[in-house]
Parts: sequence; structure tokens; C-alpha cells
Amino acid sequence: MIQPKLYLTPEEYLAVEETSRDKHEYWFGETYMMAGTSINHNQIVNNTFKAFDRKLEGQPCRVFTSDIRLRSLQDDVYTYPDVMVICGEIEIDPRQQDTVMNPQVIVEVWSDSTQDYDCGAKFKMYRKIPSLREYVMIDQAAPYIEHYRRDGHFWVLETLEGMDAKLRLRSLDCEIDLAEIYRQVEWAEPKPKARKRKK
Repeated sequence: MIQPKLYLTPEEYLAVEETSRDKHEYWFGETYMMAGTSINHNQIVNNTFKAFDRKLEGQPCRVFTSDIRLRSLQDDVYTYPDVMVICGEIEIDPRQQDTVMNPQVIVEVWSDSTQDYDCGAKFKMYRKIPSLREYVMIDQAAPYIEHYRRDGHFWVLETLEGMDAKLRLRSLDCEIDLAEIYRQVEWAEPKPKARKRKK
């Protein structure tokens, strides 16, 4: 994230975003321009979207990419998750028709520059969304995933590593091979070790 700009109300932010060529996330009055993505990031997002779409065929679920914005009503924060899944009726933000409020699953693909944000402030905010059941963070530098699942008042962490692992999403009753998520993803060297975050 870059340095914050001038303070804006949510309504002002949405008005500016409608005409902006770049996407910005909105945090408590401050806007942050989203950084460009890498080839691997884009490939992983596409693979994950297609895998969800295929696995959920015939179910009342919709899969969205970062073209659709998310509003956290509890904090009045706006973000663009890499992938979201919504099952059942979609709750639309009354302020903006291209913004949803009730994801069941959120996926973020992290990089060196976004890892702390995705694992820290963003996840802290996402946990307040009542509909959210699972949060998946995918490392683009190695076959490694951190998968959080809501269990009552707690969040249970499962870590997955290696192309033979499987991502099991209980709230969707489906599983996806990491080999499918990382299909056609290329690394400069043989698969490096995942950048497990500091505790």
C-alpha cells in the first residue's frame, strides 16, 4: 500500500472511484491505490476462480474476482479481494451497485509487499464480516496456503504446502488440489520454500 491521500467520506470515495482509472481501497477515510499484479498472481487468481466456478456448478453460489468491491459494513471499509464466493442471495451495498457485503469465502494472493497487510489488518477486518466462514491466503512464490476457518467464536488455521496438498473448504463442501491452483505458475528456481510469516 502507498502513502494515504486526503481524507474522504465514503460517498466521496465512491464518487472518485467511479471515474478513476486505478482501483483504490478505502480505510477509515484514507484511500490507498492498489499495486499492480505479477504474472504469477494473475495466473493463481484465474486458476482459483475457475476451480471454484467448476466445483460449485449447479449450486446457488457465485464466484467473483477483484472487479467486484467488498464493503465491510462493521468498519465502513472498502476492499477488492482477489476472489470471493457468495452463496444464496447477494447483499448489495445500497451506496453502490457494484459492491457486495456478504462473502462466505475470501481468497487473497499475497506477495512480499502485501503479505503483512493480507495477514494482519485486512484479515482482522474480514473477521468482523458475519457471513465470512473461510479465509484463504495463497503464496505466489511457492506452493503454500494458509487457510482459516471459522469455528464458533474462533478461527482455526490449517497450513498447506506442496503441490500434492488439497484445500478443503467445509462451508462449500468442496476441495481443490494445490496443483490446480498453481497450474502454469512458473518460478525462477525450483519451488522455493514458502515465506511463512513471523509469529
